[in-house]
Amino acid sequence: MGAFLFLILFSSTLLSINAFEDTCTMMQCGDGAPNIQFPFQVKGLQLQHCGQPGFELVCKDNTTFIPFPSYNGDLVVESISYHTKSLSLLDPKNCVHEVFLNLNLSLTPFHYYYVVKNYTYLNCSSRLVSSSFSEIPCLSGSKHHVYTVEPSLAIPNSCRPVKTVAIPFQYSPYLADSSFGLGLSWDLPGSEDCEANGGHCGLDKTGCFNLAHDIVFSIGIFIFAMVVATVTIIRIYHSKKIHCQDEEKYSAVVEKLGDNNQILKRSK
Repeated sequence: MGAFLFLILFSSTLLSINAFEDTCTMMQCGDGAPNIQFPFQVKGLQLQHCGQPGFELVCKDNTTFIPFPSYNGDLVVESISYHTKSLSLLDPKNCVHEVFLNLNLSLTPFHYYYVVKNYTYLNCSSRLVSSSFSEIPCLSGSKHHVYTVEPSLAIPNSCRPVKTVAIPFQYSPYLADSSFGLGLSWDLPGSEDCEANGGHCGLDKTGCFNLAHDIVFSIGIFIFAMVVATVTIIRIYHSKKIHCQDEEKYSAVVEKLGDNNQILKRSK
């Protein structure tokens, strides 16, 4: 009975691992693209249990994209570091400050990798001529000019504040590219660091499955079942032994009574 129970538990463990490996293998959207594994999953190509909610990625034209609920458009995922729990993004529209202005990370499991500071976006009807203001070309036009300033700075009469947001960097023409500052980190509240504890990720609600732990647990169940079976057998053996001893005593008494009856008959 104990061996049978152990085989069932061990087999179910191996089947779970095989099922995970068949559906949740590490993948890439294309050559040179980042490796995708738990907590991320590729929407439409992997099952839901392969990743955590909010970590959906999209493969398109051999490129890895990440969509955000608050941002109109997908950002390119350049790299993912599972060791530091961070990813580097690229804006296909080449306008990082449009991303900073509109991306609301409070609705996601991510936060900026760099330290953030509050800046106010200004929309001005005329170009400001001052070293304190650097116009953001990708957000500006012929009749409006957009700037980022510290909130404490006095707002010129020709400008109105658009929004104050916490972002990694104020706009600078020397830091103007499609990726600078677009580094994100993630947290998984309530879950342990799976790989650091010898587990395999993506097999249950916490995203962590520890094979060694489950094998030890199965062996423990097996030993317990064997102990119970041994104790039961010993009890049955002793019970039968006592029963046999009682029968032998009863037979001896009956036999002795029969001998006494024979003696009494002879004496008469």
